[in-house]
Amino acid sequence: MNIMSKLETQLKDDYKTALKSKEELTVSVLRMLMADIKNAAIEKKDELNDEEVTQAINKAVKQRKDAIASFKEGGRDESADKEQKEIEILQKYLPEQLGEEEVVKAVDEVIKSTGASSAADFGKVMGAVMSKLKGQVDGEVVNKIVKDKLG
Repeated sequence: MNIMSKLETQLKDDYKTALKSKEELTVSVLRMLMADIKNAAIEKKDELNDEEVTQAINKAVKQRKDAIASFKEGGRDESADKEQKEIEILQKYLPEQLGEEEVVKAVDEVIKSTGASSAADFGKVMGAVMSKLKGQVDGEVVNKIVKDKLG
């Protein structure tokens, strides 16, 4: 089965365009991302669907956010700025992120439907919200909101 996902096709097309217009940072970021996607496909022993490609992009964004924190801690603002630019390139390929208001509403719905009432229910609520809002929200945002709601 050699059918590429729409997202992967878009990435390859944008990579070629960036290559032709000599956009070095975009070329570098997309090349790395396509390698990550290829490795994930090899691991899976099949092509990735759009959802799996989105997961790979989210993972790349998270890695860069972690790197930014490390760079800022080490006083390397120039490197942190480069990582931020890479995040901006990657986010073009992610579904639009939900605002905090929508996330709060989803968390409230999950808490109500699961009957969660204390911090002991954190994992159950977190898992349900993350699968419900897959790819549309940063896990750190959900984590903070769930902690606030469950005390």
